[in-house]
Amino acid sequence: MSGAGSDGVTLAIADGIARITLDRPAVGNAIDLPLARALLDAAIRCEGDPAVRCVVLTGNGKLFCAGGDVALMGGAGAQLPTVLTELIATFHAAVTRLARMAKPLVTLVNGPAAGAGFSLAILGDVVLAARSAHYTAAYGAIGLTADGGLSWLLPRLVGLRRAQEIILTNRRIKSEEAEAIGLVTRLVDDDALEAEGLALAARLADAPTAAYGAARILLHDSFDTGFETQLDRELRSMAIAGAGEAQEGLAALLAKRPPNFKGA
Repeated sequence: MSGAGSDGVTLAIADGIARITLDRPAVGNAIDLPLARALLDAAIRCEGDPAVRCVVLTGNGKLFCAGGDVALMGGAGAQLPTVLTELIATFHAAVTRLARMAKPLVTLVNGPAAGAGFSLAILGDVVLAARSAHYTAAYGAIGLTADGGLSWLLPRLVGLRRAQEIILTNRRIKSEEAEAIGLVTRLVDDDALEAEGLALAARLADAPTAAYGAARILLHDSFDTGFETQLDRELRSMAIAGAGEAQEGLAALLAKRPPNFKGA
C-alpha cells in the first residue's frame, strides 16, 4: 500500500485501487490552487502507474466539494481574471487526465456538490451517491460560468433542455431526482457508500483494465464521431484487445476457471 497527502488531496493506492480524496473538510473541500495542483499530481500518478487499475474519487467530511474557493476569488479584486485563469487551467488539466485515462473512474459522492464540485461528482464512469447528496450549478449566483466540463457533461447526461434549466436557474437537484434523470448511476444509503464503493472498485480492479479503458474512450468520443468511423474504431479496438487480455479471458472461459486479468 502506498499513500500520500498534501495541499487538500490525499492519494492512497492498494490492491490495484487508487483512492483520491478531496481533503479540505473545514471549507467543504473547496478548490484552491494548491488543491488543484495536488489533484493534477494525483491524476498523473494514477494514469501512469501500472499498479493502478481503478480510480476512486471522493470527498472527506460532510460535503463532496463546494466548488471553487470563494474566499480566494473574493480576495482577488481586479486580479480575478488572472487568478481564475491559473486556477481553472490547473483544475482542467486534472479533469482531463481523469476523464481520458485508460482506467475506470468511480466517484463516491459523499455529500453536497456545487460548481466545479458538481462537475467532479458526475465525471465518473460509475457514480454512486449518498442519499444526503444534492447538486447545484452555483455559478450564476456569483456571476460566473460553468467550468470543470459541466457544460459538456450535463447535456450528454440529461439532455440540453434540462442542462439549460439546471445551469440557468441554479436550482438544487436532490438525490432522488439526480438518480431519476441520470446524473448519478444509483443512490446508496450514506452509511453504506464506502463499502459499496470499494466493493465496486475491487470488481473493476479485477476486470480487464485495458479493455475497459478502451471502451471508456470509445464511449467518450462517440458523440463526436460518425457511425462508420465509430465502427472502424470499434474494430481496431477489438483487434488490439484480441492480442491482449482477451487471450486470458477466453482461456479462462474454456477452462471453466476465473480469469486473472491482473497477470494478463
